[in-house]
Amino acid sequence: MHITPEQNAALTRSGPGTPMGRLFRSYWIPALLASELAEPDGAPVRVTLLSEKLVAFRDSQGRLGLVDEFCAHRGVSLWFGRNEESGLRCPYHGWKYEVTGQCVEVPSEPADSGYCERIALKAYPLLDRGGVLWTYMGDPATQPPEPAHDWATLPAGQVYASKRIQRCNWLQAMEGGLDSIHSSFLHRYSVGEDPLLKRDPVSAALLKGDPRPVFIPAESPGGLYIATRRNAGDEQHYWRVTQWLMPCFNLFPPYAGNPHGGHAWVPIDDESCWTFSVDYHPDRALSDAELQAMHEGCGIHAQLQPGRFTPLAHQGNDYLMDRQAQTARLTFSGVRSIPIQDAAIQESMGPVEDRSRENLVSTDNGIIKTRLRLLNALQGLEQGLLPPGRDASQQRQRAFSAVQPKAMKLAEVVALAAAGAAEPAEAAQDASGRPA
Repeated sequence: MHITPEQNAALTRSGPGTPMGRLFRSYWIPALLASELAEPDGAPVRVTLLSEKLVAFRDSQGRLGLVDEFCAHRGVSLWFGRNEESGLRCPYHGWKYEVTGQCVEVPSEPADSGYCERIALKAYPLLDRGGVLWTYMGDPATQPPEPAHDWATLPAGQVYASKRIQRCNWLQAMEGGLDSIHSSFLHRYSVGEDPLLKRDPVSAALLKGDPRPVFIPAESPGGLYIATRRNAGDEQHYWRVTQWLMPCFNLFPPYAGNPHGGHAWVPIDDESCWTFSVDYHPDRALSDAELQAMHEGCGIHAQLQPGRFTPLAHQGNDYLMDRQAQTARLTFSGVRSIPIQDAAIQESMGPVEDRSRENLVSTDNGIIKTRLRLLNALQGLEQGLLPPGRDASQQRQRAFSAVQPKAMKLAEVVALAAAGAAEPAEAAQDASGRPA
C-alpha cells in the first residue's frame, strides 16, 4: 500500500475540524492520570489534547472538570486560578467557573444582573477508569458508552498506569507499538532480565524454534487482530495475537507469570503525543514486586524526570546512548530501556514521518491494515457513519498466545480464546515436559 502525502496528512493531523480530529472525538480517550487530580481543591492541571489547550481540576465535591484553559473575560490562563469553594476562580479579576464550564460569579457585576449566566467555557466530561481520567470531546448527541477496555474496569489494585510525553506524531508512535517484529532487533538483549518482560522457558523455546513467523492481520469488530504464527513442531502452530482497538489502543499478549500490557497513544498536537502504558492482571492484584518494578521504570514504563512526564533519557541527551553497552551486547541499539528504545527510533523519523517515501514488506502487513482501517473509518465519517470500536462489547478484548493444530485458522483461534478454551502457549508441552 502506497500512502500519498494527502493520506498521510489525513492520518496524522488531529486538530479541530480535521478528519482524524473528528475520528478521535468519536471516542472516550485518556486525558491524564487519575493521580494528577487526586484531591479535591488541588492544583489545576494543564492538558493539551488534539491541539486544544484545556485545564483539568477536581472541585470541592470531588467532581472532575476539563474546560478551556483561558478565561472568557480577557484570556488569562486558568492554570493560575484558585481551585476552591466548588469552582475555579481566575486570579486576574475573580471570574469563577464550575466543572461544567459555566461561569457562576463575575464580581464586578451585580449578582442579580444575570450576566454570568450568559458566560460558559468549552467543557468536556471526565471519567475515572483504570487509574486514568478519560474524556469525550465530540458531539454530545453521539457520545458512546463509558470505556470498557479490559483494564479500564478492574479494581485499583489490579492495574497500574503511567504516561510519558513523546516528541513525534501519534501515528508513528502507535505504529511502532503494533510492529512486533522489531522486538527481535531493537529490544534484543533487553528483555531477558526485565522482571516484567521475562519469557517463560516454553514460550522462549517456541519463539526460538521458528525465527521467521508469518504475520496475519485481520479485522476485528473494534479494530484488528495482529497475529504472528510460528511452527511449533510438525502438527501445531504457536500464535501470538495482539489486539488493536480503534482509534489508538493496543494490547499485547503476556508471557507466563507476567502482567498483561497495553498502550494508548493520544495526540497532544500534530507533532507530539502522550503514551499511556498500562500493566494489569485480570484475576489478581498486582504484587508488591511488580508494582515496585513499574514504579522504577521497568517493562513498558519509563524512568521520568521528577515531577514531570518527560523521560530521563530523551532526544535532548541522545537518549543516554551508550556505545560501549552496544558493543558489549548489553543492548542492541546502545539505548537502555524498552520504552526509550521505542521512543528513540520513532522520534528519529522526525515529528511527522513522510510515509510516501516508505518501502514496505510482508512483515508490515499489520501496519498496512491499520492504516486502511483508519482511512476507511475517516471515509465512513464523511458519509455520516459512526466508526467501529465504540461499543463495550468491541472494547472487551484481550491479547493472548496459544498453541493450536495447524489446520486451525485465525478466526477459530480467536473464537476459542474468547470462549476461554484456548490452551495457553506455556502449557504446550509433550509428555517429557519439553515444548511441543
